[in-house]
Amino acid sequence: MPNGSGDLPPDAFFSGPGIDRSDLLRGRPEELARLAEDTRARQLAWAGGLPELDPAGKLSWQPGSAALFLGVEGEVPCFSALSEEDGDLRARFGALAYLDATDAPLFAAALSLSNWHRRHRFCANCGQESELVRGGWSRRCPACAAEHFPRVDPVVIMLAEYEGRLLLGRQPQYPPGRYSALAGFVEVGETIEAAVTRELGEEAGIAVRQVRYVASQPWPFPSSLMIGCTATALSDELVVDLTELDDARWFTRDEVAAALAGAPGAAFLPPPPFAIAHTLLAHWLEEAGSAD
Repeated sequence: MPNGSGDLPPDAFFSGPGIDRSDLLRGRPEELARLAEDTRARQLAWAGGLPELDPAGKLSWQPGSAALFLGVEGEVPCFSALSEEDGDLRARFGALAYLDATDAPLFAAALSLSNWHRRHRFCANCGQESELVRGGWSRRCPACAAEHFPRVDPVVIMLAEYEGRLLLGRQPQYPPGRYSALAGFVEVGETIEAAVTRELGEEAGIAVRQVRYVASQPWPFPSSLMIGCTATALSDELVVDLTELDDARWFTRDEVAAALAGAPGAAFLPPPPFAIAHTLLAHWLEEAGSAD
């Protein structure tokens, strides 16, 4: 699904590797042990179930190694412990508001891996408690030898357009006035295009065509991959599923531009910059402007 312009997709928050993940080292226990003993080794600090941030929004580090091997930054081996607690939802989004974008990919990787290990301690094949291997990037069962890898749950998040207007919706937990892109999990045996079409039909009652991929974003709450798309609606008549949404409506380009600019009296409160929905809105405005 090309994004239509032939250019690379826009960078979303959390995108990129962050550091050299050094995949080849994960399968070399002797090398990992050597890196753990390196006097330059450092490990992430954690607080309240989240990687800790310093006052500048950068990740906080302390000397030493830990169970999870994150990779190498320059010549410095980077590790992380596995948090035993789940961070408070409000604290999570409060932290994201000032998380430095350059540290965001590593924040996402460490948090997603920690979440996965906490939730998948036991073998799904035989029920035996499994062991952390490959520097924390998989688990192996000592009883049946099954190996389990961190899971990523694909989620489509999409903008539907009709004659220059954009469909956005709001969920009950949103702050007052916030509207954002519609989203839903990709189901078993379903393509990305089919998931976009189904979710827009279920939540807003519209049929669409020309589903186009825009960009993706890791979302470590607990371990999703947000797949950003746009689609063209065949009609602007909505049938909103009020069990999923509080409301859904169409917005003009001027209304979207005013919302992203934080203009007084804007028609809606946009999603925060760390959300891929914000990236999709900005991309849509740019594409619409270039078409004029």
